[in-house]
Amino acid sequence: MTGCALCPRRCGANRAVSRGYCGSGEKLRIARAALHFWEEPPVSGTRGSGAIFFTGCSLRCAFCQNSTISAENAHGRDFDTAEFIALMQSLESEGAHNINLVTPTHFAGQIAAALRQYKPRVPVVYNCGGYESAETLRSLEGLVDVYLPDFKYADDALAVRLSNAPDYRETARRALLEMVRQTGENVYDGDGLLQRGVIVRHLILPAHTRNSLAVLDLLAAEFPAVPVSLMAQYVPMGRVPEEAQFADVNRRVTAREYSKVLDHMMALGLDGFCQERSAAKARYVPDFTQFDEPCEEEA
Repeated sequence: MTGCALCPRRCGANRAVSRGYCGSGEKLRIARAALHFWEEPPVSGTRGSGAIFFTGCSLRCAFCQNSTISAENAHGRDFDTAEFIALMQSLESEGAHNINLVTPTHFAGQIAAALRQYKPRVPVVYNCGGYESAETLRSLEGLVDVYLPDFKYADDALAVRLSNAPDYRETARRALLEMVRQTGENVYDGDGLLQRGVIVRHLILPAHTRNSLAVLDLLAAEFPAVPVSLMAQYVPMGRVPEEAQFADVNRRVTAREYSKVLDHMMALGLDGFCQERSAAKARYVPDFTQFDEPCEEEA
């Protein structure tokens, strides 16, 4: 196959002249780079994670909180390799505990090339949607220290409806196997900060607790040593408020739904983190206008 095959969609786009399913061309496009304090404690620490948010996305979920950059490509500018390296170095100089690459899959080739030129002194975190190509992940071996994937769905029909992601369950399972193979058991420093390893995230969706329970069952059966971050931050955004086909997820998660999934996680004995329902607020969505070109003043 010719053309882009970085993600499981293998859309085949020649991104030098057109855009792939991810909405991106061949140039590395970044919307925001700043210290970020809202990740899991072993990632954010006390000084923050050096989060770099890439424009575009190969998953593009209907409910995405970052839809202005993931689906609409509304913000950001292009960076060459030297500028990207300088951006990572700037975050290091600000005291970032790590370099956190957020939604990086569609730029994996450019990122790998940059990391071969300059490997940060702090861990590199690959923060992704879980719908990953194992082949692409293998190309990052030795360059990425920490994987922070989502595991969104055990229900493939739900994955198709909300994320247009066929065979999500098995694709994410294979990807997680590859991540764990690369990193081995989690390694923490004396302050409890993750230096190497994997934390897998699961976002509870309203009206779909069965999906959450099945995800936790899978993780407990196949990845019992991998910490799970259970997230309750769901806010109806993206296309959800406008399109009738998403009416079932056009609300926040209830206390009953959250407790049901949390209790199941505890019963399975899974180690990890539990996000409070108070995190379900739109104000936690970052400002993605950092690199936008200033508008010209009207004459």
